[in-house]
Amino acid sequence: MNLNQLKVFYYAAKHGGLSRAAEALFITQPAVTKGIQRLQEQYNLRLFNRFGKKMVLTDAGEVLFDFAEKIFQIEGQAEEIIRDLQQRKKGHIRIDATETFGAYYLPAIVNPLSKSNPHIRISVNILPNDFVVEQTASLNNDLGFISYPQEHKNLIIREVLEDKLVVIAHPDHAFSRKNSLTPAELDGQFIIMHEEKSATRITTEVFFKKHGVSPLIPMELSSNEAIKRAVEQDIGLGIMSRNVVSEEIRKGTLKAIQLSDPSMKRKFHMIHHKDKYISESLQQLIDRVYQWSSN
Repeated sequence: MNLNQLKVFYYAAKHGGLSRAAEALFITQPAVTKGIQRLQEQYNLRLFNRFGKKMVLTDAGEVLFDFAEKIFQIEGQAEEIIRDLQQRKKGHIRIDATETFGAYYLPAIVNPLSKSNPHIRISVNILPNDFVVEQTASLNNDLGFISYPQEHKNLIIREVLEDKLVVIAHPDHAFSRKNSLTPAELDGQFIIMHEEKSATRITTEVFFKKHGVSPLIPMELSSNEAIKRAVEQDIGLGIMSRNVVSEEIRKGTLKAIQLSDPSMKRKFHMIHHKDKYISESLQQLIDRVYQWSSN
């Protein structure tokens, strides 16, 4: 079997189309088409059915895809081990994390490790939750940290943090003089929301629905920093982890108010591929995460 043709087929099935497979493999779309055609001709089997622009695996295609996935996972694991052997003296840990955990919690874990082990190089990318899962499942990183769990047959997942959310307000806002707020007090308030499908947005919407709260939403923003700046301009209230606004609270540019119902919280999870080769340096980091999580 020609492994190059198999990889073309695998990427076309994985990404759901010829053009996306071509982009992922850095080849042309006609080359993808030709690779699949030759594979089908070699075994005299149809691997895809087309429905308009949509490509759907046939029964034979599904069987071959399962084997191809195993083959390329093993290839990825072999490359990981070789890279670790090449870099064993200096080490290199690649981490993908969602925004809140990567920006506000991960430094407390990796900075001490980097300081005590300067030979270990740590790379951190901030990505959306789905991308972190995809990168981890594809063995394109060593560890991932996600804002809400997503089941995947190739991933090991462990909860590492339960984080309560607070309401943040401009110092001149009427709520800033309160020690706590009831959910009902948020009804009809201007609240700057995180983007749809983000972990904080999902948690917030579930909480609002539970209490029958209908806020007014003047803005939807995709980052904590952007929301903090908008609240500092007194455009509305915000909802996020207290740790995210600790510096602004210290400076007095924002106020944080607890909610009387403590159920407004979110969880973070650490993930890695179940067949991931755990190097000595990576094990040190995992041990630090567990230690940090238990405190």
